[in-house]
Amino acid sequence: MSETTGTTLPGSPTTLYEHALRLHRLAPDKPLPRDGEPYPDDGTHRGRQGPEWPEDQYAVGKDAALVLDAHFARSSARPAELADAFHHVHIPIHQNEHIAAAAERADRKRVRRTGRWLVRHGTDRCSVTVGLALLAAVGTADDFPLIQTIGLLSNHFGPLAAHAFETRQGGVEALLWLAERVTGWGRVYVVEALCRLDDPTARPWLLRRACDGDFLNGYFACRVATVTRLHEALADLGADTEMVDHIGRLLHQMSCCDGMGLTLAHYPHSAAVLEAHARHAGSPAPTAGRYFTIALLAQHLTTEPPEASGCTAAQREALRAAYLEVLDREDWTRIARAGFAADDRRMRWLADHRAPELRLRAFPDRGPGAEG
Repeated sequence: MSETTGTTLPGSPTTLYEHALRLHRLAPDKPLPRDGEPYPDDGTHRGRQGPEWPEDQYAVGKDAALVLDAHFARSSARPAELADAFHHVHIPIHQNEHIAAAAERADRKRVRRTGRWLVRHGTDRCSVTVGLALLAAVGTADDFPLIQTIGLLSNHFGPLAAHAFETRQGGVEALLWLAERVTGWGRVYVVEALCRLDDPTARPWLLRRACDGDFLNGYFACRVATVTRLHEALADLGADTEMVDHIGRLLHQMSCCDGMGLTLAHYPHSAAVLEAHARHAGSPAPTAGRYFTIALLAQHLTTEPPEASGCTAAQREALRAAYLEVLDREDWTRIARAGFAADDRRMRWLADHRAPELRLRAFPDRGPGAEG
């Protein structure tokens, strides 16, 4: 990924772009720690009430659009004049029709130049957000590296970065790059964009890596299963450890995402996917993470009625038995006990909060509420 040359002077406030780039260089293939928070402008935003949200939802973004219209109406106006122009204006972090319309009304080259300057040199998240919105509206593929970098601060800039890539030719590759490096809400925005595009080149990644285990994965888990035609991709599951692990995470998210996304109860292929996963869940070597996922699925099958998993009563009992058989194996039990002894929070949670009916060999003397 290329870097745009900057002009920041010693002692000048750190730009958000530089902040993201510095953290990215420390771990180029991973999400930024804590999504890059706190941002350099945290002091001016922490505890700040900010402008009131307009009562008329249609009016959101109009004030920012008026500032842009006035700016672009002056041919001599420079991008730097917008550096602090939006701090006291309500700025939406998602794509906004009013800001996009303001970008379309002005000269496109000038709008791109302004957007690039604000994203690259902005020291306040409000102006950077507007700059990113301008690039999302009229930017080109040349802007992808800039958008990718600021998009790493994904909790705030993820929605517009994802929208920019979703609406541009070549955006799938850029989305996949960003998806590998964001988590939390940022991952929701990026994965949902990939699902909407439904591009065949993205399906292998979606099949194996979309869910990273975060609670917010529940917003897109069923979409991923549907877009990837998961039920049609199970034939070679036994030889694909990464996919076995990922399907386990998908199924767990779909078992507990009521109110966020479609659950197993509403996914038409739940029984088939659960059966395929249960057949192969014990094939990979045991790890604490794999043990935890299988135990959570077993607990769901133990405590919820069959229809909650999209199964018949007989299917549910067979699945439950298959998962418990894996968990009761000597090597899997040994891994779980070692994790508990090492204070692995997942093993401690299972030991303390599993359903009484879920008799796990790894924790024979512990029940809900046990001490120690």
